[in-house]
Amino acid sequence: MRHRALRSSAFVVFAAAAAAAGQAPAGTPSPTPAPPATIPSIVNSQIDRIEKLVMDAAEAMPEEKYGFSPETVAIPGSDYKGVRTFGQQVRHIAASNYAIWWALTGEEVPSDFKGGNGPDTLKTKADILKFLKDSYALGHRAAATLTAQNATEVPPKGRSPRLQSATFGVAHAYDHYGQMVEYLRMNGIVPPASRGNSN
Repeated sequence: MRHRALRSSAFVVFAAAAAAAGQAPAGTPSPTPAPPATIPSIVNSQIDRIEKLVMDAAEAMPEEKYGFSPETVAIPGSDYKGVRTFGQQVRHIAASNYAIWWALTGEEVPSDFKGGNGPDTLKTKADILKFLKDSYALGHRAAATLTAQNATEVPPKGRSPRLQSATFGVAHAYDHYGQMVEYLRMNGIVPPASRGNSN
């Protein structure tokens, strides 16, 4: 019994030392290495990041504030005439995602989905969020079409090389995400990405 206890203690010490050295004890299956990065996986992860930021910010704004814009508040010396409301910012990101990414997948989308602020029929927060979510689903499908061979080709209905279009959709959304953050803060709402930080 004493020998068994000593062997158990020795194994625990060995396992702890191996863990500290970054090695698994004998008999432990080695972790599966992460697959190598590819053009689609890199672009897809970029889309994942901006999608989470934008979706979280869009969900954080109460529905009654979707009509808010800096034009609706008095700021001395400022002229915000004609700037988009919060809801229009969200719709604009989604509509632009369609305008940018549809050519990569070859999917036809309704003409009122592309450019501007998207369909005027989108009135409720739920409808706008669905429009946004669906536009990012298109983005993920667009990323999946990229290969090392076609990344620099202009698709048949596109204007820019595939990789440029795929990443421009991400860059464009970051620009408008920054505006969404300002709108949230003007309404006393800490953006979800800043919560838990110094704010």
